[in-house]
Amino acid sequence: MNNTDKNIVVVAVSGGLDSCVTAAIAAQKNELAFAHINYGQRTEKRELKAFNDIADFYNAKERLIIDLTHLAEIGGSSLTDKEIEVSKADLNSKEIPTSYIPFRNANILSACVSWAEVLGAKAIFSGAVFEDSSGYPDCRPSFFKAFEDAIEQGTKPETSIKIITPVIYLSKEEIVKRGLELKAPLHLTWSCYQNEDEACGVCDSCALRLRGFQLAGIEDPISYKAKPDYLIER
Repeated sequence: MNNTDKNIVVVAVSGGLDSCVTAAIAAQKNELAFAHINYGQRTEKRELKAFNDIADFYNAKERLIIDLTHLAEIGGSSLTDKEIEVSKADLNSKEIPTSYIPFRNANILSACVSWAEVLGAKAIFSGAVFEDSSGYPDCRPSFFKAFEDAIEQGTKPETSIKIITPVIYLSKEEIVKRGLELKAPLHLTWSCYQNEDEACGVCDSCALRLRGFQLAGIEDPISYKAKPDYLIER
């Protein structure tokens, strides 16, 4: 299907808070093609449900579920290897956490670029956040700039695909507030690294999310097994 006559963009949607708000921003002026990655993560089924719920909310007619399970076979991350414990949150740490999946965003973007080129999409929206970059090297703005240069070199001469990261410089507090402004379905999202029924509240992802809602003065709409006060980490 070629949609070169439409203002269509590919949005990488994990099902989490950041990608949901990114989708809400993209939806303001574009037709959305939603891409989701299954890579053997602990919460794969729950993330897929969140993806489909968000896609339904935005009436995304184009959806692609991409299988990158080789990332689980490669291993090296607590998200894909159950022999590696998911670290408890330490929001002051500058070390790369066990949840880092080697070069994941490059794998995700490569698949999205292939689809975008077929669709005739002019942009790929990613919900990467610089706040996470102390642990995740592939969330840095410089990484996305380098990858955009690679797209220019590796696609057809007439292809022009930009990578748009609209929340990359926002804090989680600002992302929560932006989502509320855009009436994004934050209640449909899932961020926990290790549980699929009730969010643990103690992994890095839960901690960043909870602190964002706490600082925004808003009650997080999803359920947690533990709900620590991460404001003390400021």
